[in-house]
Amino acid sequence: MDEVERIEQAMIAIRRRQTRRTLGAGEPSGQAFDVLDVVEDATAPTVSTVAAALAVDQPRASKLVASAVTAGLLRRVADQSDGRRSLLELTGQGRELLDRAHQRRQGAFDRAMAGWPATDRNEFARLLSAFVDALD
Repeated sequence: MDEVERIEQAMIAIRRRQTRRTLGAGEPSGQAFDVLDVVEDATAPTVSTVAAALAVDQPRASKLVASAVTAGLLRRVADQSDGRRSLLELTGQGRELLDRAHQRRQGAFDRAMAGWPATDRNEFARLLSAFVDALD
């Protein structure tokens, strides 16, 4: 198996592990949770931002955002530069949920690399970041 096939297999394994993640009772998962990641990462997040980031159509993105708003994880706020547009903002509850998720994910990564020397961890982080950037 060449390196490209090995990378593909590793990426498939990562995706499968992510889709099986458990976020706890009553907490969103899958695309519902991905909406929060998008809002956290974007500069001025809108429903269109969510649609583009998740590669879904506008009606699907609207439903995902509405669900997060109803669950108290997001709120819509008026865009001060364009009153016709609403921006999305994490609520305190949404922020707490994401903070817990970051801790879980970082803990899993830390455990997976527990026996690695610091130089290998740094090199892996550098190469993985470069790989992800190149995908865009």
